Amino acid sequence: MRLVEYPSPNHAARQPGARIAQLVLHYTELDLAGSLATLTDSDRPHRVSSHYVLAEDGTAYRLVPEDRLAWHAGRSHWRGQDGLNATSIGIEIVNLHGDRHDYPQRQIEALCALCHDILARHPGIVARNVVGHSDVAPHRKIDPGLRFPWQHLAGVHIGLWPRSRRSTALPESSVVERLVRFGYPPPHSYVDGEGKSVAVGPRELIAAFQRRYRPGKADGGADDETQSRLDDLLDQVGNVP
Repeated sequence: MRLVEYPSPNHAARQPGARIAQLVLHYTELDLAGSLATLTDSDRPHRVSSHYVLAEDGTAYRLVPEDRLAWHAGRSHWRGQDGLNATSIGIEIVNLHGDRHDYPQRQIEALCALCHDILARHPGIVARNVVGHSDVAPHRKIDPGLRFPWQHLAGVHIGLWPRSRRSTALPESSVVERLVRFGYPPPHSYVDGEGKSVAVGPRELIAAFQRRYRPGKADGGADDETQSRLDDLLDQVGNVP
């Protein structure tokens, strides 16, 4: 993996004693030049940044030091915590739309190398806390997309992937409770860019889980297979809150 220093002015100090606990993966929705320009632009009304940008050829651009806070996750929640910028590292992966475009193999190989480096430096990022933007901001965000190879990453010890098992279908309310126990936010609402209130209910939360762990059926329906995969992931993390 080739690493290029490409400093962004868009960062801030972390709170004293803050422990890095999440790794958040995104796609850029822009080409490399546009991504770097946006993430280093200090004149935008709402400045954004990430710690790394990963190009399609596998080159990693470091924009923000890991001990500084980058502005990549926005309104976000995972395992009872809001505002994940404070305790996370963000990687923006160059892809115009991860639901439509595959990620090149050399890009994924470089991503795995970068993730392994980050995880080695920050043991507080447990497997359960390697997340996509769509996990921590359900409905509001869909990246890194349905074509992102989460199963491959889990196979090289980056994040989790469900194993085969059987499950008994339970009511939707129970599914939401289990999603929250795993880490997803509870049902909530947010105000979008047009000032409209948007409700994120059970179907939106289930769909966010499916985008990550069952991309072939991200329709928000709590069917047996979806519940089976959720139950297995809960078994993998055990009784950890």
